[in-house]
Amino acid sequence: MTDLLRGVRVVATAGLMVAAVACGAVAAGQDANSGQAPAAAQATAPAGPVVEQGKFTLHKFEQPIGEETYTVSADGDALSTKIDFKFTDRGTDVPMTATFRSGKDWAPLAFEIKGKNSRQTTIDEAVQVSAGGVKVRDREKWTDGAKPAEFFTIAGYAPATMQMLMVRYWAGHGSPASLATLPSGAVKIEPRGKDTVKIDGKDVTLERYTVEGLIWGRESLWFDAKHNLAAAVTIDAEFDHFEAIRDGYESGLGEFVSHAGTDGMAALAEISKGISGSHAQTMAIVGGTLVDGTNAAPVPDAVVVIDKGRIVAAGPRATVKIPAGAQTIDAHGKFILPGLWDMHAHFEQVEWGPIYLAAGATTVRDCGNEFEFITAVRDAIAAGRGLGPRLELAGIVDGTGKLALGVARVDTPEQAKFWVDKYHDANFQQMKIYSSVKLEELKDVADEAHRLGMTVTGHIPEGINAYQAIDAGQDMINHVQYVADIMHAPVPDGAPRRARIDAALNIDFNSPEAQKAIAFLVAHHTVVDPTLAIYEMGTANTSHRPETFEPGVLRVAPELQQALVDVGPPPPAEIGTMINGVFQKAVEIVGALHKAGVPIVAGTDQTVPGFSLYREIELYVQAGFTPLEAIQAATIVPARVMKLDTELGTVEAGKRADLIIVGANPLESIHNIRKVETVVTGGVLYNTAELWKSVGFKAE
Repeated sequence: MTDLLRGVRVVATAGLMVAAVACGAVAAGQDANSGQAPAAAQATAPAGPVVEQGKFTLHKFEQPIGEETYTVSADGDALSTKIDFKFTDRGTDVPMTATFRSGKDWAPLAFEIKGKNSRQTTIDEAVQVSAGGVKVRDREKWTDGAKPAEFFTIAGYAPATMQMLMVRYWAGHGSPASLATLPSGAVKIEPRGKDTVKIDGKDVTLERYTVEGLIWGRESLWFDAKHNLAAAVTIDAEFDHFEAIRDGYESGLGEFVSHAGTDGMAALAEISKGISGSHAQTMAIVGGTLVDGTNAAPVPDAVVVIDKGRIVAAGPRATVKIPAGAQTIDAHGKFILPGLWDMHAHFEQVEWGPIYLAAGATTVRDCGNEFEFITAVRDAIAAGRGLGPRLELAGIVDGTGKLALGVARVDTPEQAKFWVDKYHDANFQQMKIYSSVKLEELKDVADEAHRLGMTVTGHIPEGINAYQAIDAGQDMINHVQYVADIMHAPVPDGAPRRARIDAALNIDFNSPEAQKAIAFLVAHHTVVDPTLAIYEMGTANTSHRPETFEPGVLRVAPELQQALVDVGPPPPAEIGTMINGVFQKAVEIVGALHKAGVPIVAGTDQTVPGFSLYREIELYVQAGFTPLEAIQAATIVPARVMKLDTELGTVEAGKRADLIIVGANPLESIHNIRKVETVVTGGVLYNTAELWKSVGFKAE
C-alpha cells in the first residue's frame, strides 16, 4: 500500500500543479496539413555575437536544486535567445530547453519549449509568427490563429528568462493592462514599488513587479536598473514554492520570499475591501438552525450574537436577547455551524487565503512551508493586513538525502535543537517530520519540541515504521499510508512490489497485526490526518472522471481546470482494480481507526483548492462516520488536538466568532457541507461567492 499510495499521491499532486500550459509527451512538431514542421521551426538561424547572458540558481522551498542559463545573440536584425533549465527534485531530473527569436524590441518571431516542468509532467510547444498570423504547436499538432496586436510567447512559470523578456516587452510597448500570451492565455503585469534588499551586506534597491496569469495566482519578480531580472518567487508545476535567483543575489533569497508574502497579502487586503459582508462590532445571526459542533441536538430558529469578534450568546431565539443596534443577519432556512479546519495545508501562495475562507475554513494548519513566507503571511492575516484564515504552523525539518526537501536539515542533535528552537521562537505550534529524517534525530526533535510545549507531526521517514516514530516521540501522522504499513504482516525487504500491494489489499482488521496497530495508536493518543481526498484524485481517468466525485474541479480558475480534468485513459483492468482497491482499503482503515477511538482530523494536502476539504469530510461518512462526526473531524477535534478547544471548534458563548452559514442541512446529507454561503472569521462576515470569484474561481 505504501508504494502504490505514494504513487497515487504523486499523480494527483502533479495533475493539479500544471498551470497555463498544455502538457504532454515530448514529440516533434508537425504541420497539421502537410505533416511537416513549418520551415521557420525546423532550425534556428546561426547566431551572431553574444549581447547578453546570465545564470539563475533554481530553488524549491529555498533549497538550491539546479540552474538556468541563457544567452542572447545578435541574429541579423533580430535577437536569438537560448535557454537551458534543469533541476533535480527529490531524486528526479527535470530538464527543459527553450529558444526564442525576437525583434530587438523583444517582439516575438518564434518560440519553442521542450522538456519537463515537474517530476511527472512534460511540455512540448512552439509558436511561429508571420505577417499574416501565428502557428501554434501543442505536441504534434499545429494550428493556425490570428495574430494579436500585442502579445508575448511564454508557457508557464519557467524558464525565468522568458518572464524577464516578457516584462521588458510589456514595458517597451505601452505597459498594457492585459497582455495576450501564446500558445494561450493572457497576463496582467503590475509594478508594485521598490524593495531594498541586503545583498552580501550591502543595500540594493530593486523594482518589484507581479505577474498574474501564467500560473494560478501571483508571481513576484525583481529587476535591477538595467532591466535584468534579479529574482523570481513563484510556484512550480507541482504547486510548490519555487525561486530563481540571479548570480550575485543569492544572499537575498530569504528577503525576496518574505517580500513576496507580504506584498501578496497587501494586494488581497485591497481586494477584500470590495467583498460584501460586515465588519460590524455587534451582529446577530437570526433564524437559522444552529448545529453548534458539540453533541447537542440542532437548535431551530436560533440566534448567535457576536460582539467584538466573540460569540456572546448562542441558542433559541426565545432565550437569546438581540442587543439594541446590532446588525442582523437573516439565516432563516439555513444552518449555522462552526468554522471548518483544514489540518493539512501548504499555504504556498497568497491566493489560498480567500479560497480557504470561501470554503468555510477559518483555521488551517500549515504542514510545512518556507519560514520567511509563511511567517509573513501569518502575521499579515493576524494584524488585519491580509485576507485568509487563522494559521497554525508546523515547522518542517528533513535529513540529508537525495529525497530531501527544503533547507532545514537535522542530521545532528545540535541541528535538531537549532531548528526546533528557531520555529518555537517564531511561534510555530508544531514540528513537521519529513521523509529523510533518521530515527535518532527524530527523537532529538521530539524531545526538544516537547520540552518547549510543542507537538510533532509528519511523515514516517524512510527506513522507519510508525511504531518506531511514535515511540521516539512523534505525536501525529500525516497520511493514512503510514498506518496501513503496520496493519499487515511485514513484507521482506526486496520483495516484489506486487507483494506489498497484495499485503495492503488483504489487510484484515481482525488480524493480530491490525489489532496491534490500532491498539498502539489508541494507547499513544496518536492523531491521524488521512488526506483521503488526494489519494482519490489518483483514481481518476477518462472512465472515472474527477468531476464525478469532485465537482469542484469545474469551478476552479481556468489555469487549474484544464490540468485537473485532463486525465488519462483507464489503466489495464488488473491495475485499475488494484488502484481502486488500495483506495477503498484506505477509506476502510480510516473507518476502523475512528471506530476504535483514534482521533481523525480532516486535511487535504492541497489537491483541489478549497473543495477537497468538502470531499475529505464526505469520504469520512463513506468510512462510517456520522455526518456530525465527520464535521467534528473538521471542527472540534482539530481544535482539541491543537489545544485551542476553549477558543475554537464550536459555536458557544465565549469563543471566537469563527462560523459558517450553510444553505442546506449537512446532517441530512453530508454533501450539503458544500453549500457554504457565508463565513465569519474573527467576527468579520464575508459573502463566500465573492471570495471564490476574487481569485478567479466560479461561485457556482
